[in-house]
Amino acid sequence: MDFTEIYKQSGSLVSFSPGGHFILTAIEDRLVIRRTDSCQIARTVLIDASPSPTNSFLQKTTVKTRISHASWSSDSEYFLAACAPKGAVHVYKLQDERWYARIDAGAEGLVKAEWSPDGRYILCFSEWGLRVTIWSLIDGRATYIQFPLHPDKGYTFRADGRYFLLAERHKSKDTLGIYDAHESYQLARHFPLPTSSLASLTLSPNGHHLAVWEGALEYKIYILSLIGDVVASFSPEPDPGLGIRTVSWHPSGSFLLVGGWDDKIHILSTASWSCVHTLELSSRIPAEWYNLWREPEEWLTATEGRGFLSYERLQTPSTITLTKSDHTRPHPKGGVIQLDWNRTGRLLLARFETTPTAVHIFDFPLPNATFIRHARWNPERKGSLAVCCGSPSLYTWSDEWIGENGTEEEIAECVGVPAQKFDTHDIRWASDGKGLLLLDKDTFCCAFEVEDDL
Repeated sequence: MDFTEIYKQSGSLVSFSPGGHFILTAIEDRLVIRRTDSCQIARTVLIDASPSPTNSFLQKTTVKTRISHASWSSDSEYFLAACAPKGAVHVYKLQDERWYARIDAGAEGLVKAEWSPDGRYILCFSEWGLRVTIWSLIDGRATYIQFPLHPDKGYTFRADGRYFLLAERHKSKDTLGIYDAHESYQLARHFPLPTSSLASLTLSPNGHHLAVWEGALEYKIYILSLIGDVVASFSPEPDPGLGIRTVSWHPSGSFLLVGGWDDKIHILSTASWSCVHTLELSSRIPAEWYNLWREPEEWLTATEGRGFLSYERLQTPSTITLTKSDHTRPHPKGGVIQLDWNRTGRLLLARFETTPTAVHIFDFPLPNATFIRHARWNPERKGSLAVCCGSPSLYTWSDEWIGENGTEEEIAECVGVPAQKFDTHDIRWASDGKGLLLLDKDTFCCAFEVEDDL
């Protein structure tokens, strides 16, 4: 692995552009853009130090200009820099140095600014949970939504960016607003939430279900449809005492993982919304199914920071140190602090605050997330079934297979359709049960069983 020179930054505001060609860096009141391939500076921007008119009137003391937020639009065409204490957001265009826009917050102040998924709107969250203002770069108009519950974790977009879901607080009750991002964020639906003090929310990858959960004092999570119906709820038995800390959907949307302050990860199946398994942190690492790797001692000193060494693979069973946390004191150290999936959903990364020096990786079985479109019995044979799922394949089951001992056995097979572009949306048997019609949206093909030659 090669390394570049060391460059300055402030506030950990360093990010690759979505296309991966540039690096955006904030240094106090300045933005620096470097090319990824050479790290050469492509552009430098000095932020306007003047506060917003309202901020200038309200502030009695001079506030140092320092960038609090910096980020790219989704298409890398624009980038922004926000100075929250001064109530100003500065927007620039990468390929046009003359283009510039500025957003000034009013008396409500500014705590956060970020891009919408389409990169043409900017969301500005005010202080004190008063409102979120959505500014359009297309026509310069603003949309105001009152009383957002949390500026950092109480909102989300659907995966396609069409709908914006925002947890709100109206008349001392938790509510949810769904806004249509394609219609200038007009309100599409608004309904109350079952929580009394919502901690956060997360939307399933397919956008069908929303998970919301209570604050740190109550372990309870609710699953809702996007019309506001409560589909299910979950609370472990016995009550662990403190609430939920981390929640994560499986990339397929088939499982929901819930981690609390008790070092347990509950895996809920979306088929029944029941807990199908619980992962519990233990100091003992058994010999079966586990690999344990440890950082070599004093390796930085031995290599003078200019080399690399392989981790030491330890023999199992072994033990790891767990840090005990006192839940009677404020801000206890413990619980699940991170749950992240790899790209395929096969591996789960988990971090526990009681083991601050360890990363846990679990091998997770991949579910069949393909929904069945049609299943049809063979009209002539007593035990032959064909199934299609809208994929380039066909699935069959039969209990008429003759095994090696001459008796009938069950057999299930996955059969691929030998075509470059074909998804089986429907199937239809021939009247004699010897052939199948496979239908795509605009095309079809036939399939026949190959009989053994006598």
